[in-house]
Amino acid sequence: MTDVALYKQDGSQNGTIALNDEIFGIEPNEHVVFDTILMQRASMRQGTHAVKNRSAVRGGGKKPWRQKGTGRARQGSIRSPQWRGGGVVFGPTPRSYAYHLPRKVTRLAMKSVLSAKVADDKLVMIDSLAFDAPKTKEFANMLNALNADTKTLVVLENDNDNAIRSARNLENVKVIDAKEVNVLDVANYDKVVMTKTALSQVEEVLA
Repeated sequence: MTDVALYKQDGSQNGTIALNDEIFGIEPNEHVVFDTILMQRASMRQGTHAVKNRSAVRGGGKKPWRQKGTGRARQGSIRSPQWRGGGVVFGPTPRSYAYHLPRKVTRLAMKSVLSAKVADDKLVMIDSLAFDAPKTKEFANMLNALNADTKTLVVLENDNDNAIRSARNLENVKVIDAKEVNVLDVANYDKVVMTKTALSQVEEVLA
């Protein structure tokens, strides 16, 4: 077990907490992290690109001139690809770029990025986050007290709506549910702040 400092909401230390070495103490596998991030970014693509092919271009129903006798090349439509304003050949069409990797690969990638955060001292464990109402200033003060005022990912337990709303207008701060923890977000943010309850939910999924 790896022990890390546990902090209160006001930034004061409240002892230590043990992390599961099978999740937070492995040797990071950079290759599977790269593959997983590539998969996530590909799945985020909208894929709405489209062009009008010959059948979708308006007009061109009439043959522009007769087949023979004009001295010009035979043409069937002014909307053929070789005409200005004609259809596009082999252009992009709407498609999905999403694909999936094996679950073992994505879980190894998740453990790798979490272990890297622990090794770099970029994981901040907090006892709990409780707000009576959405208060952005208090949330910002809490991050400053934890020395996590840079690009920060905050992982919370379910149904902590006040904390989520408190961070909504903060720049470079993203709050996600423990069940939504993913490789791209953990790798993209400088520091990860996680509550004890969220830690239990993450370990339950990855154990």
